[in-house]
Amino acid sequence: MKNNLLTREQRLIRIRNYIDRMPSLSTTVTKVLAVCNQPDTSPRDLNQVISLDPVLTGQVLKLVNSAFYSLPNKITTLTRAIIMLGLNTVKNLVLSTAILGAVTKQGPAPGLAMDLFWTHSISVGVIARALAAARGVPVTMREESFIGGLLHDLGKVVLTSCFPAEYQQALESTRSRFDILPAAETAILGLDHGLAGKMVAEKWQLSSTMTDTLGYHHDPGKAEEKNRELVAIVALANAYANIFDFGTAGDPYQDYDQLTRLLDLTGFQWADLSFLLETVEDEIEKARVFLNVSSTTETQG
Repeated sequence: MKNNLLTREQRLIRIRNYIDRMPSLSTTVTKVLAVCNQPDTSPRDLNQVISLDPVLTGQVLKLVNSAFYSLPNKITTLTRAIIMLGLNTVKNLVLSTAILGAVTKQGPAPGLAMDLFWTHSISVGVIARALAAARGVPVTMREESFIGGLLHDLGKVVLTSCFPAEYQQALESTRSRFDILPAAETAILGLDHGLAGKMVAEKWQLSSTMTDTLGYHHDPGKAEEKNRELVAIVALANAYANIFDFGTAGDPYQDYDQLTRLLDLTGFQWADLSFLLETVEDEIEKARVFLNVSSTTETQG
């Protein structure tokens, strides 16, 4: 059956089948998430889980000692890394490394220039982190905003892999009609990359914050109230990265009514964001370490 004859339900089945074939998170990563979800978890508990996986331990230490975190002294032990950065940050390091490794192992996504796609993703993460800091968001949640930005567009990888010809049509429609990409996706496929991203988040049992970020970064009003501010920050970072061409993920045109709503939700004026151009480029280069480290991920059953 040709793709253009598929019903929406048939497309959802194809997407579910694709996601089912994506690598599962390793046993260690699953245990890390479980341990960190317990309210009385200590650095020692997390250390015991991660230290059983020498590859993961090395990745965490490499990230902790990278220029991205700019710690004054070299960290040589996992326990010290957890104490310095906190449980939540180390959990997110583990999670993002595992997910990036799983996605990149799927190979190139048809129709997306992956170097530019990952540059865009890193940029959104860095910008979201800077916006969160400017809003006075607690440090632990700033890291959530970075990871949310880094992963926000994973649904595009799924859609273009499942429906390469039609997704190319959506990308071309966006360029030729100056339309926003989610609208073109919905017109051609009957669904958008937010839905596909939400399905990926559910497969990996990500937090509700991450699930809402992947699912609603083009419409934060649909996110749970507790997650709405962070989702809006990632959405604003995404718009900013697109407007100033920090990489590209196929959606250069913005819904300016939505941009106004994002500024309202986050409490920024557009002029407030001028500081970003002076600061984020160096941070984006530093954050590329996440891609370098994830390329060494070894998925375990």
